[in-house]
Amino acid sequence: MDIFLERRKKLADLLPDGSVTIIHSANQKIRNGDTDYSFRQDSDFLYLTNFNEADAALIIEKKGNTIFHLFCAEKDEVREKWEGPRLGPENISQLGFESGYKIDDLILKSTEFLNGADHLFCQNKSEKKLFFALTKGLKDQKINFDLNPKNIKSIDSLIHELRLLKSSEEIGIIQKACDISSSAHERAMKAVKPEMYEYQLEAEYLHEFMINGAKECAYPSIVGGGENACILHYSKNTDLLKDGDLVLVDAGCEYKGYASDITRTFPVNGKFSSEQKLIYEIVLESQKQSIESISEKSNPLETHKKSLEVIVEGLLSIGLLKGSKEEVIETQSYSKFYMHRVGHWLGLDVHDVGGYEKDGKVRSYENGMITTIEPGIYISKEENVPDKFKGIGIRIEDDVLVENNQPKVLSSAIKELDDIQQLMAS
Repeated sequence: MDIFLERRKKLADLLPDGSVTIIHSANQKIRNGDTDYSFRQDSDFLYLTNFNEADAALIIEKKGNTIFHLFCAEKDEVREKWEGPRLGPENISQLGFESGYKIDDLILKSTEFLNGADHLFCQNKSEKKLFFALTKGLKDQKINFDLNPKNIKSIDSLIHELRLLKSSEEIGIIQKACDISSSAHERAMKAVKPEMYEYQLEAEYLHEFMINGAKECAYPSIVGGGENACILHYSKNTDLLKDGDLVLVDAGCEYKGYASDITRTFPVNGKFSSEQKLIYEIVLESQKQSIESISEKSNPLETHKKSLEVIVEGLLSIGLLKGSKEEVIETQSYSKFYMHRVGHWLGLDVHDVGGYEKDGKVRSYENGMITTIEPGIYISKEENVPDKFKGIGIRIEDDVLVENNQPKVLSSAIKELDDIQQLMAS
């Protein structure tokens, strides 16, 4: 069975009989003037349809039988000469649909499908807009459906629960994305040099992504030299990389719609200082122990606690934190150096969907989940620490699959201190 049809059927199985579900595609967005941003399909819509055009919608009609309807833009010879080919509603059988309509008829047909239905499901983002459109569409029609907020339910959590556990096909695609991004990180280690601009180093990543078949980044790349590494979502990437500084690069490609998310931190001049080594080894040890903690008997909260314990112990050992480990964790005095969670789900979105709780409890890891593991230490120049530590920002991030109830690291870019220095010297 086509994997996208299989996903639609799995979702339909979770829906009550007498329901109609409407899921919208992404819209084309204007960058400026008459220039559009590069189009990126809505992840839920892509997951269920494999349809990569704007102005489309999926309707799941489950009233006795289950029918999947696809609405999309009509064929238009003139527009297609400018914008490229469209599938057209008459060709939707290519995607495994048996019912296709033009997108302009979405509200009209939706009101017909709702006749005799008991529930309407839609995405949170489109609920208000859809409610007003349907209210107008139902105004002059005798339709047996009570359109009010209590009968409109969110479909998001049902789709997101399906997306959380990756299939073998998805894992293979994400592995490819991780391979490309890992190569890019090692390419950058060999290319970096003092007085290079951050965006010039970023270009090394873009080159490696594209020549390997990944046209898009999964997120705006972070290339932070020196103090910029202490800004968690730094993305200007406009400063000079200075001799003696570290550069933190958080960059991953998107391959066939799926994200990779890898961070490496390395010295601009190819050699870590003694202080940089101290901090780096703490972060690396935190990452290693966090990854090792992943199993069917553990959960993301326990993994974060492990990362935190190792970082706190390390910072206490070199005098950047004071007191006992228990006091530091209880008062959260560590948070000036480590202020984020150790990881997040990864998939079609870089911060992928899926709840971290199930039945009111923190959910345990399951086979098919993919999480990032990314501890970090960030020592701003504003902190009251010895000058030799100021401006050091280090994060190490890998993408980890839960397989056979064990962690499997998908990202292979080197991260041992000696390996990085040897590669940069080659």
